[in-house]
Amino acid sequence: MIESLINDECAELTQAAKKAAPVVLSTRIRLARNLIGSPFPERADTIQRRTVLTRCAEQLRALPQMKKGTFLDVTDLSMLERQVLVERHLISRELSDGEEGTGVYINQRQTCSVMINEEDHLRIQFLKTGFNLKSVWKLIDALDSELEKSIDFAFSRDFGYLTACPTNLGTGLRASVMMHLPGLVVAGQMERVMRAVNQLGITVRGLFGEGSDASGHIFQISNQQTLGETEKAILERLGNVLKTIIDHELNARFKYMEENRAQLLDQIGRAYGVLKNTHVMASEEALNLLSFIRLAVDFGMLPEENRADVDRLVIECQPGHIQYAAQEGIESDARDIARANKLRKKFSSLPPLAFDKLDEKG
Repeated sequence: MIESLINDECAELTQAAKKAAPVVLSTRIRLARNLIGSPFPERADTIQRRTVLTRCAEQLRALPQMKKGTFLDVTDLSMLERQVLVERHLISRELSDGEEGTGVYINQRQTCSVMINEEDHLRIQFLKTGFNLKSVWKLIDALDSELEKSIDFAFSRDFGYLTACPTNLGTGLRASVMMHLPGLVVAGQMERVMRAVNQLGITVRGLFGEGSDASGHIFQISNQQTLGETEKAILERLGNVLKTIIDHELNARFKYMEENRAQLLDQIGRAYGVLKNTHVMASEEALNLLSFIRLAVDFGMLPEENRADVDRLVIECQPGHIQYAAQEGIESDARDIARANKLRKKFSSLPPLAFDKLDEKG
């Protein structure tokens, strides 16, 4: 069902990862929208959800931005296929558990997905590699405006766009940036940063959002407030906070390098050695080791073009991707072996670490 998406090897990631900043992996903006005259998905019956699903899919199919896109009915997908879409951040874990009348429309480049009948009738999201709040907002705003020409969204002069959860009222906008923050983690500063940004209405979560761990030193940082601010104000406030976090992260990295040079070289060297020679590898361990390899690229110890390889492995070493590649149901132990085989094959083609480049970067 989703074979064409999987074989595309995360097209946007592959093509744009070379442009990614050392700290920022990707930018995502999501809009929550609901249709006038239809109960929220949680309160709707199967027929009502099916009606909304059909109508929204038809309107999305007609949009230029979704040309040659793919529509997937969640109930037609296997649990494994759903897991792969979650790992690619194309659907949420909530939609993966969806019942009849739920679906997703994904554009050809896998940069836009529109979830239908998740918590709201529509969850529109755009994803772009690197730190690109303005350009992602321009893309999603254009699609939202096109949709609004054919679909009447529930809107109140007092509360803005009406949503199933009151925390999304107003703009219905959630902007998030995926950040690689090993410097702050190893320096023991991450908890202090999280407390500081929480006071500014910014939330910090793990790789797969709420309730997930920050494996691989990867964090999702997003706005909490959607009511009482314009989209521009939300994005500007978030952008300013993110720029401050980037500065703190880079300072933490170079301070750690200056004060703990041998330890840093050892951590990077051990990660490279293990990944190149592993025969059994769990997903969390793989992410944590790949974090140090990404750091090696940041410090110039591996060529910049290898950043795309590392970032793709972060996705393709997830349990769903490993199991899907096997084309059969495999248990945890077998997945760990398959993951190790994949990593060992990829690292056999990478150049050796250029430790002398660390001095040049310094």
